Amino acid sequence: MTTQPTAATGQRPSRMTYYRLAIATVLSGLFNAFNANKTSWVGLAVFLIVALLAILAPVIAPYDPLQQNILFRLKPPSEAHWFGTDYYGRDTLSRILWGARISLTIGLLAIGSAMIIGTLIGMVAGYFGGRTDLLVMQVMDVLLAFPSLILGLIVVAMLGPSVANLVIAIALTAIPPFARIARAPTIAVKNREFIEAGHALGYSHMRLMFRHILPNIAPEVLVMGSLWLATAIRVEASLAFIGLGVNPPTATWGGMIREGFENILDSFWLALFPSLAILVVVFSLNLLGDGLRDAVDPRLKGEQ
Repeated sequence: MTTQPTAATGQRPSRMTYYRLAIATVLSGLFNAFNANKTSWVGLAVFLIVALLAILAPVIAPYDPLQQNILFRLKPPSEAHWFGTDYYGRDTLSRILWGARISLTIGLLAIGSAMIIGTLIGMVAGYFGGRTDLLVMQVMDVLLAFPSLILGLIVVAMLGPSVANLVIAIALTAIPPFARIARAPTIAVKNREFIEAGHALGYSHMRLMFRHILPNIAPEVLVMGSLWLATAIRVEASLAFIGLGVNPPTATWGGMIREGFENILDSFWLALFPSLAILVVVFSLNLLGDGLRDAVDPRLKGEQ
């Protein structure tokens, strides 16, 4: 899959034409990757269902997630409250649906930001090489030395718990892996004939990187994105579990597990159902990412 520069013949293609061609190339590659591994469709379908439930939470949630009713505190699952109630009588199902909005939003914003920034860093390092590559990747290696949860904990502890700070913390942990995954194929693609032809035609570095290199490395970056989205959701839940997540009473899956953990033997549903929600989302994203990875690089499939 390549997007190659061609000599000008007749009318020069517009910039929008190049962008449309690049997007079409990436989407075509992803569609072929999905068809090559059917488990990717299963993972995508499950994740989209969870995302749809999160979007429709204001409509389908049976109760207000913040509404307290002490008379119904710690009620087990029943017809009125399918997932039971918590210490304040709040409906657990409603809080899981609303918590999905927070957890998925933080994960998507963090990984989306990390994907853009990390890919740019990796492309610059791989394309220019030399001292630029050495300096940039040394900085990335320093950040990679910290486990994602520890680095996120340090950042949130410094900035304070909030949605924006959680996005920053998780994005910072994910940037180095994206930089590394973008750098390697950039080095391979920049030495191909159509890039050399672009240099001969006088194309700028920016044009070569964004119009001709980026479409060729995008599938690998997107595979990494699906896998790291699962990691981001786990990190957000872990930070919330230790008290560094979004401040209560806002519902998040990690925060709900933390609230239910102290009384897990008597009120198991408080921690069980949000844990299952995390498990379903992470499992679906792993199915999606593994299927795409096997399709993008079939050699990995034979090694498993």
